[in-house]
Amino acid sequence: MTSLLGIDYGSSDDETASATAKPPATTTASSIVAAPDVSVEDPVQQMMLVRPTDKSIAYNVPYENLARPAQGPGNPFKSASGNALKRKNLITGYAEEAVVSDTTFNTQHRTFQSLGYTKAPDGSYVGDIATAERLGGRDVVQMRPSKEQSEALRRKRQKKGDSSIVDGEGAYKGPWARYQDEYQALEDEAAVAGEELASDEEYAEEEIVAPVLPPPTSKAGTDYQDNATANETSEFHGSAQFDYQGRTYMHVPQDLDIDLRAEPGTVKNYVPKKHIHTWKSHSKAITALRFFPNSGHLLLSSSADSKIKLWDVYHDRELLRTFSGHTKSVTDVTFNPDGTRFLSASYDRQMKLWDTEYGKCISRYSTGKIPHVIRFNPSPEHSSEFLAGMSDKKIVQFDTRVPDAKEPTQEYDHHLGPVNTITFVDQNRRFITTSDDKSLRAWEYNIPVPIKFIAEPYMYSLIRSAPHPSGKYVAFQSGDNQIVVYAATDRFRQNRKKSFRGHNNAGYAIDVAVSPDGQFVMSGDSGGYVCFWDWKTCKMWHKMIASDGPVVAAQWHPQETSKIATAGLDGVIKYWD
Repeated sequence: MTSLLGIDYGSSDDETASATAKPPATTTASSIVAAPDVSVEDPVQQMMLVRPTDKSIAYNVPYENLARPAQGPGNPFKSASGNALKRKNLITGYAEEAVVSDTTFNTQHRTFQSLGYTKAPDGSYVGDIATAERLGGRDVVQMRPSKEQSEALRRKRQKKGDSSIVDGEGAYKGPWARYQDEYQALEDEAAVAGEELASDEEYAEEEIVAPVLPPPTSKAGTDYQDNATANETSEFHGSAQFDYQGRTYMHVPQDLDIDLRAEPGTVKNYVPKKHIHTWKSHSKAITALRFFPNSGHLLLSSSADSKIKLWDVYHDRELLRTFSGHTKSVTDVTFNPDGTRFLSASYDRQMKLWDTEYGKCISRYSTGKIPHVIRFNPSPEHSSEFLAGMSDKKIVQFDTRVPDAKEPTQEYDHHLGPVNTITFVDQNRRFITTSDDKSLRAWEYNIPVPIKFIAEPYMYSLIRSAPHPSGKYVAFQSGDNQIVVYAATDRFRQNRKKSFRGHNNAGYAIDVAVSPDGQFVMSGDSGGYVCFWDWKTCKMWHKMIASDGPVVAAQWHPQETSKIATAGLDGVIKYWD
């Protein structure tokens, strides 16, 4: 083995070693080192690495390294002459200045986006050079058609038509109007083919029969003109329309353990704790709930299913009557001060006056726009007049003593967005309106000029409102998940000490209500809760789950101590105590 490796190991005996010493055998096999020393880094290369701060070199540099040209990219921050660095005019380095106007820059940018090439400040073209050569380097402004060409194109185009005509002659085409010579090339080709066919053989052209067009569609079935002549009907669902004395459900019951004829707010209110009844008849979301004025023995509900229903709050708690007459979702309802009539507003652009007792539709009012909120004037001398906040930024005033009035008696036109709330204040001599324009305006009744205008940068749209029983404040549901309070006196200032938070209302028109004694503030919630706050401390008093979806309608009973009605998008009305 040792002979194979070419290695001769010596003996421990010196004499024997000296006596038997022989020269090592020479072999042709190369020596093998099992664990050679491997240098991780080349010391010569390490010596060649020079720090920029060194002033002397500790090794001799070969001539080829001295004469070798500089490798790698040049330093863009060094000037052309010498090693001095350029002065930075940007954070990232140095940029050459070029004066280009905004118009020129936008034109060249649009040219590059549309045609694929653009003209650099030095006059050269960047991008698709072939297209630039084919188009002569023109930009998008230079390629616009001349005035004569534009007029010729406009003359060739068909007329847009009348937007009120659906089918037939003069029907609305709008942006889909064709050019008169759009299919001229196809017609020319067909004519040429016909001539060639006639030259070979006899060709008899058949008589072209015009297709039979369907009759024009009635405008009543389109959105161009809503059908305002829908028949109003009413259906009684109660067990008996008259009692043993011939009285209807309008009679305030007196066989209860509570006096429903008392003045609202005379009893102390408490927060409800349990669910005691459910009314379910609507097929879509509830939009508004209203208790009968003062007594609260009836409950009126409006829904997105275009129906309005009247419910009995006491005794059997049954459905009493259904009012049908709207063709689209009902946005709001309101009782007149004595409750004998009520108004309804709908997305079908109609406002209708109904008889509460017998369900007859008395009058219809419309301005051609969608009413978002509607309110009777609570004042006795103006009890026959009502205000409606419209989608065209106006508040219109009608008098119900004029049946089916075509024109409003007054218009309040200063808002910049659809009107959301109308609240009467100051003994009904003034009213406050809010709008999607994120402003609040106060008006004198019958005077179409606002006496106060409030619009702050931090304000959100005020969606719903509720006056405080004291008459000094109005609570507004703000779009930033809070309830804000404004004074109802001459200054109409916001009370910054009163802000009720802790609920979510963003994206929904959720009711806010104040208890009849003014002690609690109540609001729905987009998460299905009903929240209660203490009016004085502004702290949340209680929060309970009331629905699987958002609770959009919530009202206090005007006489009971702790009864409320809530409703949500599920179409179910719940009664709580």
